[in-house]
Amino acid sequence: MKLATQPTVKTLGDYAYQAIQKHFKKSLKWEKSVKKDEDPEALHQMRVGMRRLRTAVTRFGIAVDLPKPVSDRSIGKIARRLGSLRDLDVLKESLENNYKPNLPRKEQGTLETAFTALAKQREDVLSSVQKTLKDEPYKSLKESLENWLEKPNYQPLASVSIQQVLPDLLLPEVSNFLLHPGWLIGTEFVELEVKIQKNWEREKIEKQLTTEGEVLHSLRKEAKRIRYQMELFTDLYGESYTAYITEVKNIQEILGTMQDSVVLGEWLEDIFKSEIQTQLPTLASLLTENRYQSWQQWQPLQERYLKTETRHSFHLTILHPLSGVIS
Repeated sequence: MKLATQPTVKTLGDYAYQAIQKHFKKSLKWEKSVKKDEDPEALHQMRVGMRRLRTAVTRFGIAVDLPKPVSDRSIGKIARRLGSLRDLDVLKESLENNYKPNLPRKEQGTLETAFTALAKQREDVLSSVQKTLKDEPYKSLKESLENWLEKPNYQPLASVSIQQVLPDLLLPEVSNFLLHPGWLIGTEFVELEVKIQKNWEREKIEKQLTTEGEVLHSLRKEAKRIRYQMELFTDLYGESYTAYITEVKNIQEILGTMQDSVVLGEWLEDIFKSEIQTQLPTLASLLTENRYQSWQQWQPLQERYLKTETRHSFHLTILHPLSGVIS
């Protein structure tokens, strides 16, 4: 008996359905474990699933006709709740594994105050997450998506060949990413050319992060957005496309490390109601060093993406999906 072969995914609608189904299923897979608070990894996976589902629903909105409860806003709200809990887990993990072992005994003792406060905060946020996963908006989102996946509705554009519209789908994302003001932090213009200011002392970097940290954090979110979008289409492009995804992920992670360190410092100052330099001097200097090292990793990538050739090459890569992949 000859088995029927799976039809080749080839239209915008096919890709939309595939992405929505994949990330919805992934989110549901971890739901029980998150409700029971069994494993930090389950929370991480469900949060990522929800974020990617949000990307798929938003970016494929031109091709699909989804029920009202399935929206960028409703998924975003759930993802943010999961994110608040995950952020506390990351904070605890970072303090326990990256910082505590490198502190003198006295500071390790002082840090116990922070762990107690963290546990209390986590209890409150966990309760909010569990409530969110029992509430009507979440149930309605799940039910609506399950019904849509059984009987999907599409917009007219869904019938278009994916290769025909792929560059139009991705290029606006690339433009948003490359035009973000975060690229210009720590630079100057010399005769219309952008120059990176190098060899900054730690103090200058700290000052820059105090004033411009939010802008860099926004660039990190833009990097995450474009990465999620690009990863939906890796099978339609070649090696240079994959290389760009890897670099975007690297940018996201370096800026993330920098931001996490800033957030941790601010959180500790809030807990200890003072400059942490007085109560946790070793930890304060480790945080500064961490940000300094991240800045050194960030600058070569910043320099590369400010070059006209890199930007043009990125656009050209997007413009040329592999031919003959889809029949």
